[in-house]
Amino acid sequence: MPTIRVVFPTEWDQRQLARVAEAEGYDVQWATPDDDACPWDLDALGLIEAEVARGGFDGVFSSSDYPGATVAGAIATRLGLPGTRPEDVIRCSHKYYSRVAQREVAPDATPPFWLVDPDAPSDDIAFPCFVKPVKGAFSVMSARIGSRPELLAFLNKPSAREFLSSYVAIFNQLVRGLTDLEVDGRFFLAEGLLTGRQATVEGYVAEDGAHLVGIVDSVRHPRTKSFVRFDYPSSLSKRLQEKAWEVSRRAVERLGLRHSMFNVEVMIDAARERVSIVEINPRMCGQFADLYELVDGVGGYSIALALAAGRPPPRKRRQGAHAVAASVPLRIFERSVVEHAPSEDDLRRAEALFPGTLCWSECETGARLDDFETCEDGQSARYAIVNLGAPSREALQARLAQVKATLGFRFVSLDATPSAP
Repeated sequence: MPTIRVVFPTEWDQRQLARVAEAEGYDVQWATPDDDACPWDLDALGLIEAEVARGGFDGVFSSSDYPGATVAGAIATRLGLPGTRPEDVIRCSHKYYSRVAQREVAPDATPPFWLVDPDAPSDDIAFPCFVKPVKGAFSVMSARIGSRPELLAFLNKPSAREFLSSYVAIFNQLVRGLTDLEVDGRFFLAEGLLTGRQATVEGYVAEDGAHLVGIVDSVRHPRTKSFVRFDYPSSLSKRLQEKAWEVSRRAVERLGLRHSMFNVEVMIDAARERVSIVEINPRMCGQFADLYELVDGVGGYSIALALAAGRPPPRKRRQGAHAVAASVPLRIFERSVVEHAPSEDDLRRAEALFPGTLCWSECETGARLDDFETCEDGQSARYAIVNLGAPSREALQARLAQVKATLGFRFVSLDATPSAP
């Protein structure tokens, strides 16, 4: 029974990984801290050394974007276990260096981009553009910028300065300790605006090359552009899916990922049949893992465990119990107080409504949901997530309505006028 060490375990890991590991014959060791308990000033290099000295496992895995994927790669490399070298993980997740590699192998899929020094932004930046940290999370500290004065105001916000002094501290430590890269996490990236439908291409790289796991459609709020649903399988045409996969495969292979899952966020302009890369993440997407299991019969965690152990990942297509599946982040678009959040019993009752359903709350009764600027999209607060399958899209929407009713969330607005429906 292979022993797999899980570093920076996420909530997705804790809900699904143990079940999959037991069913498929893996012994899982959980390292500390958890992903959501990682302090901003963690000694990540010291943690790597401690895990290497500990040893005694056959593989190391993390679905944590930051710092888990890099730390896992460093431990695996030091111990000669399957995995991606940490410098390649960092180059992939560093939005500037990743764009450089993308431009080399997929220039048509790479927008124009400019490195932005927050203390001295270049005069060459073309507006309007989209600005984001070279190492960020979700859409935090990211914005569409229409002019140079607007850019300067954005860069000088206290929240932006705080982000660069705290959030990227571990990233800077890893860049300096594990690579020879000159640009650390103190910078932003400005890039040309992308249009179209967004989707996520997920795959893995094994000994025999890159393989597609699935393509998930990202459904966004029409005004705020917040993610409101992730649908699998994709409704894109076969031709566009093939093009999205080919662009993603070339970029990932250029960036040097090995024995690793990855997900590539892309923008699809169907009218021009154009695929553009939004960003590349050198790790699995835990939020989508069970969607593949529901539809295909094999989930993301089964693939990730096999890769960590150096085994050939299982492959299935459309052999699951459901025709469609979705992950639905439940959001509120106005500042609110949680009048009632579901209990654990409520969550389990909601899950029991339909086979394969997963629900979890991200707030408690009495909590204030009012810090939108530092949340994932800057426009809303995510208060729960529901993953479920169904025989059709119509049936899925009906099932979702029943699940939400059973959960029974209630809110009291802090705003006189709601900011969004």
